[in-house]
Amino acid sequence: MKIHEYQAKNLLKSYSIPIPKGTIVKNKKDAISIWEDMKGIPLVVKAQIHSGGRGKAGGVKIVNTKEELVDYVSTLIGTVLYTEQTGKDGMPVECVLVEEALKFKKELYLGFTIDRARACITMLVSSEGGVEIEKIASQSPEKVMVEHIEPLLGLRDFQITRALLLTNIDSKYLRKLSSISKSLYRLFIEKDCSLAEINPLVITEDDEIVAVDAKINFDDNALFRHPEILSLRDYTQENHLEVEAAKYNLNYIKLKGNVGCMVNGAGLAMATMDLIKLVGAEPANFLDVGGGATSQMVKEGFKILLLDKDVKVIFINIFGGILRCDTLARGIVEAAYELQVELPIVIRLEGTNVEEGKRILTESGLSLITAKDMGEAALKVAGALGLTS
Repeated sequence: MKIHEYQAKNLLKSYSIPIPKGTIVKNKKDAISIWEDMKGIPLVVKAQIHSGGRGKAGGVKIVNTKEELVDYVSTLIGTVLYTEQTGKDGMPVECVLVEEALKFKKELYLGFTIDRARACITMLVSSEGGVEIEKIASQSPEKVMVEHIEPLLGLRDFQITRALLLTNIDSKYLRKLSSISKSLYRLFIEKDCSLAEINPLVITEDDEIVAVDAKINFDDNALFRHPEILSLRDYTQENHLEVEAAKYNLNYIKLKGNVGCMVNGAGLAMATMDLIKLVGAEPANFLDVGGGATSQMVKEGFKILLLDKDVKVIFINIFGGILRCDTLARGIVEAAYELQVELPIVIRLEGTNVEEGKRILTESGLSLITAKDMGEAALKVAGALGLTS
């Protein structure tokens, strides 16, 4: 789960990490109020969306007058911002963060993430803050210090010191940076984060160290432990199909292709998407209905596939185990009748009650394209898209 920058900064503040003075603004009246409260100092206005690249897209600006502030806030709120990360749909701007524009002499990067290959948390530190850490890591890896944290020992003082000194940061800032590093790590652990980064973490002209921007993501599987975090969720920033799928405990992720996929099991889902790409098509989604799906869950999953305007063909690939083939068939038939489906539907069934499932589909009167195995199914998907002669 993602949260907005202002929410991330509030979390940082609760862990004693310094942040700029500022507040969230939702309308013209709020803008005027904060200008008067900040006593006319230069301010920076940031559109609050779940995406990076806001500055390049016109979502970040420094303002020096009340009129400039009000005009920019009025221009941003209620619009859709398009960045390199949002894609063609963009993201709605419902509020902006207005805070003091700090003067600083150095930008740093500090972050914690999960290294899945090593099965541990990793600390990243760089003296090149303010730009995309991925580019730094690929183009100048020597500028990114990496510390792998032993799960049973946690973050050790010597690791912080080593990482900071290797970035050639002046040692006089070591104590403050070490304290901030420990606080961010504690936040990462206590809130079950998958990512917690401060970029940039700046050294001001007054030698203060402040988190100017922050990004925090959380492990969805741990949200049941954190109702205070779950309450921060902004559904307007999420794909509406993914939000709908979550209501029915369906594992759904929107992709950019044109083949709507429904499978049971993550491994089978990955194999199915590979097959689709192998025949020259592109998956429109990842949809795992799971082993314990009911006919109602299958029906709702099928509806979600049909709600995706990018989908031109539906590919249902099921290996019946706990989820029986007849259960799946009933859900498909109910949804197809209810929604009057006109798209080509390719189905491959195997496993528990497969003959009963096939009977239900055959007697439904629906125009379905059946396949004996996954390879044949993929070719029929390609044929339905006109990719084969």
